Amino acid sequence: MKQEKTLQAECRHAPLQSNNNYSSNGCAPIKAAPVKAPFAARCGYPALDSFRLAAAVLVVMIHTSPLADISETGNFILTRILARTAVPFFFMASGFFLFKDGTNRDKLKKFLKSTAVIYLLSILLYLPANIYSGYFSSDHLLPNILKDLVFDGTFYHLWYLPAALAGGCISWLLIDKLGGRRAAIAALALYALGLLGDSYYGLTQQVSALNCIYAHMFELFDYTRNGLFFAPIFFILGALARNIRPARLKSALLFAGFLALTIIEGLILRRAQYPKHDSMYIMLVPCVFFLFLFLASFKGKRLKLARDMSLFIYILHPLAIIVLRGAAKLFNCRELLLGSSLIYFLGTLFISAAAAYILVILKRALISFSQKPGRHAAASRLGRSLYCKNPPPSGRAWMEIDLKQLKSNTQALLAALGRQSRLMAVVKADAYGLGACRVALYLNRMGIDSFAVSTIDEGISLRRQGVKGEILVLGYTDTARAYQLKRYKLTQTAIDYPYALALNNAGYRLKIHAAVDTGMKRLGVQSQNKDELKKIYSLPNLTVSGIYSHLCVSFSRDAGDCDFTLKQIARFDEVLDYLRRSGIATGRTHLQSSYGLLNYPQLKYDLVRSAAILFGLLDYPDTQLKLKLKPVIALKARIALIKHIKAGESVGYGREFTACRDTVIAVVPAGYADGIPASLSCGAGQALIRGKRVSIAGRTCMDQMMLDVTDVPDVSRDDIVVFIGQSGNQSISPEEMAKNAGISVNELISRMGTRLERIYFD
Repeated sequence: MKQEKTLQAECRHAPLQSNNNYSSNGCAPIKAAPVKAPFAARCGYPALDSFRLAAAVLVVMIHTSPLADISETGNFILTRILARTAVPFFFMASGFFLFKDGTNRDKLKKFLKSTAVIYLLSILLYLPANIYSGYFSSDHLLPNILKDLVFDGTFYHLWYLPAALAGGCISWLLIDKLGGRRAAIAALALYALGLLGDSYYGLTQQVSALNCIYAHMFELFDYTRNGLFFAPIFFILGALARNIRPARLKSALLFAGFLALTIIEGLILRRAQYPKHDSMYIMLVPCVFFLFLFLASFKGKRLKLARDMSLFIYILHPLAIIVLRGAAKLFNCRELLLGSSLIYFLGTLFISAAAAYILVILKRALISFSQKPGRHAAASRLGRSLYCKNPPPSGRAWMEIDLKQLKSNTQALLAALGRQSRLMAVVKADAYGLGACRVALYLNRMGIDSFAVSTIDEGISLRRQGVKGEILVLGYTDTARAYQLKRYKLTQTAIDYPYALALNNAGYRLKIHAAVDTGMKRLGVQSQNKDELKKIYSLPNLTVSGIYSHLCVSFSRDAGDCDFTLKQIARFDEVLDYLRRSGIATGRTHLQSSYGLLNYPQLKYDLVRSAAILFGLLDYPDTQLKLKLKPVIALKARIALIKHIKAGESVGYGREFTACRDTVIAVVPAGYADGIPASLSCGAGQALIRGKRVSIAGRTCMDQMMLDVTDVPDVSRDDIVVFIGQSGNQSISPEEMAKNAGISVNELISRMGTRLERIYFD
């Protein structure tokens, strides 16, 4: 290529020894972002999503008092104590996700922008109600408008939105300047000041100086339950929760204990008649914290509907109250709709939920419409949108995983399999670095119920995240962990007869697949030792639900390799025939992996193990069966720095690149610790910037690399660098990158470092 030839002409190369002896594959199931603790592994928090919806219902209870007709004390406990966990939970959830990458300025801007838009739309929504109530005819209108916009909200429930805006900013500044723990202390101090203007206002009134101070404060806002005193501590606690691995039972017990203390505190303060308002309690802080930890301990599929509906219910429920009251007046049924506090609540909730559901459907339809192919064609022609599909604003370097393409590849594979064979998705090594949990859960939704992993820990991780179906452990598992195989319903590979016997003697009823060595000389009983295989089937504590082998050269179309593969197939079939003639039900059979299917599609076994096809990764595309496959992944980064060097100056370790002309160098914060092989140094590897190919200048470092961008016009900081993927009319495939690095594409992808952010498109 022209660019590469130019680089070679301008560089003086020295032999570079590539050191590829590093591991970039972590064991956490879903790493969506650089995180500080295993707890922050991403694959969804369904309990958090569920409680978002429950919290929205609690807010509706606050404003409708469902138990008012039944018990005044019971209603107080429900609406003024228990329901007060709702808004702090919302703030904690915002902090939990806002600070997942630390104090990221771009993420803060995105949060503020989205919240501000919601606030603006909510203001417009309730503007007619404000006009009807005479809001704009009140005295001191301008100061009141400013006060409401900044602190109290323009309608009684909208205070939450300016509080979220202020709380997000304050917590971000505190964490950025002080660190997490000291930020929490500062926020607790603010919360304590808020307490004296809320539930403990009675104490404030007993001290004249304090009473005077708070009197002036209440000229600025009506409540201390706002973004200054109330929200920051919960945002910060949400951030701190990311660094904690929650113990579910312990968190539940602590939550229950602090909830009881909160109830006691609330009743005591009510009896003492201290509260000016009743949103802030001392015990509320640890109560909500441990509630959040308990809920966050559940991992699995995200509940997008619950998450989306919770916001709409919160925003719309006062409007539902207006509609309900209007209907009662219009149809002369006040007693029916408003006579019972419980019916009043249920009616409000029903209208709110129905309206919220309709809006969710409309929102999804709008998003789906906006994402149709060709919607942004005009923008693409302008040149910028092709360089990245919505990268994370804070992205240093990241991997994009296109789940829609995963679906397309899977459907193509299923069509090729027909009805006789089923798919066993291989998601070992964190699904080759794509995120095993996210991938497996997505395939679950498509009806895939068979998975293969390499280790027991990989299998346990999938089970804990809610993956259903059979999970086969392909590798060795210490028999001392047999109880975990039983507990998590994992299927273990019997690698030989002595191992199977040891598993049997562990004393647990286990499911296994028997492995047969048909010539690879790896795991499995030698195919000629058929009696040993027969013995495995007779072990009383083991249920052999499958049997398999592995074709070691099925990717090759060479005549000698094809002959060897046919011998492997014959040996496997001989084993199956022997067992069946012996009256043994073999269980599900599987021999083919991806290349076994593509080059020997005539074979019909019960299962086909595949990863390469699913992910669109083929080192050897010349196969007998042709499928329309595309890579699921893209690898991208941002330019951190632009440097101008003069002819004769060198770049990087060992001075491997010396400019023969005035050169523009882009420094990219990604290196071999992110999985970009060092063997791509000194022009061996290329990247795309603004639709142009550029070459790596000098040695690739652990955390950085330099690119020669002299021929890229208007290149600048924060431009997107594409290592795998498309930019303009140019593209680099995983296979191209792997070939240039001198490794297989599977090795390349599975090395992608855990500190790479994973961005999923669905």
